[in-house]
Amino acid sequence: MNEFDLVRLLAERKYHICCAESCTAGLISAAIVNVPDASAVMEQSYVTYSDNAKTALLGVKSETIENFGVVSRETAAEMAVGAAAAAKCEAAVSVTGYAGPSGGDAFAERGTVCFGFCINKTVETARVFWPELSRNELRHKASQFAIDRMCELLKTQEK
Repeated sequence: MNEFDLVRLLAERKYHICCAESCTAGLISAAIVNVPDASAVMEQSYVTYSDNAKTALLGVKSETIENFGVVSRETAAEMAVGAAAAAKCEAAVSVTGYAGPSGGDAFAERGTVCFGFCINKTVETARVFWPELSRNELRHKASQFAIDRMCELLKTQEK
């Protein structure tokens, strides 16, 4: 699946999408808006690189970051839910990760990426580990993973 499929699936369902991106810094949003007529489904997006941005703009609880880490399924879930609510969208995708070359904490090491997918308030998360990838390879792989997984989830939704 790709961004063209994502835009088509969203349009078929009359859904709008919002992205909340940290380590990908807008790559998912950029891929979506590269598709002609993406304005029919793309509402808005957030690049929330810092912890403060995640809490201030998306409503991620500081306790979540303290207890589970900024790169966690829990943080990714709150990012997706917060983005969907803020943008009043049916769908949202979030990504947070340590792309490197340094980074990591007690909860996750460099190469770890967590995703949140929110469709009509139902949330799914994913955690992947790509330690062998360079910074930019990881960012691009994470963007493609997010698009692919959102397509998969939308295909299971009723039209």
